[in-house]
Amino acid sequence: MEFLPLYLAAGAVAGTLAGLFGIGGGMIIVPVLVLVFTQQGINAEVIMHLALGTSLTTIVATALSSIVAHHRRGAVRWPLVLKLIPGIALGAVLGGGLADLMSRDLLQQVFAVGALLIALRMLLIAGQPAGVANLPGPLGLLLAGNVIGAISALCGIGGGTLTVPYLTHYRVAMPQAVATAAACGLPIALFGSLSFMFFGWNSSLIPPYSSGFVYWPAAVGVAAASVCFAPLGARLAHSLPAATMKRLFALLLLAVGMAMLLG
Repeated sequence: MEFLPLYLAAGAVAGTLAGLFGIGGGMIIVPVLVLVFTQQGINAEVIMHLALGTSLTTIVATALSSIVAHHRRGAVRWPLVLKLIPGIALGAVLGGGLADLMSRDLLQQVFAVGALLIALRMLLIAGQPAGVANLPGPLGLLLAGNVIGAISALCGIGGGTLTVPYLTHYRVAMPQAVATAAACGLPIALFGSLSFMFFGWNSSLIPPYSSGFVYWPAAVGVAAASVCFAPLGARLAHSLPAATMKRLFALLLLAVGMAMLLG
């Protein structure tokens, strides 16, 4: 119980970011969980796996709350979501399997590089690019979903940091891209967390109250707060210019990425 305030604080930040930027907040949740799990004395070899799997599980709740808020504003492009889901689901399962094959150090490095690349993109690319007019066909969307799902699962994120720029490249308006990315975050989180549960199920290193690589006390605490704060982020996304907030978030990601990369 002594770590509950940290779980709740991480969930509050993650939920707001999920609604505001269409991301699941995993880039905040994962490093916080790594720190807390270390203080709890959890075996170091599975800390990163547990942080990723637990992060994805919390994003299930965050995504549901964010989807409802965006859907009420009519911003989710559901036909596009349905076309992306098969590839995303397959990619998320693949990401969980790849994570199981990686060491703690390699997983941490993958997460760190992902955070740095996302931060640099947010800092260097402003506004909505000109892009191209037409979305790809079914095969193109399937392949894009595979990549988005796999990378997102490996980083413990909801995929919005990949889905939003992908959609805006094809001239999907930013509010719709954010809302659609939030909807795509649900299958990423659901299939990704189930994958981490499956591949970690027989591990002898996981702590009590875990299902594979998902630690439920942390998952419940983070999810409870994130659900409450996701609607706030969604309201901000439709009412406030987010350029300054994106830059600040990018700087935070740079710091997180460097810290994780340096161990």
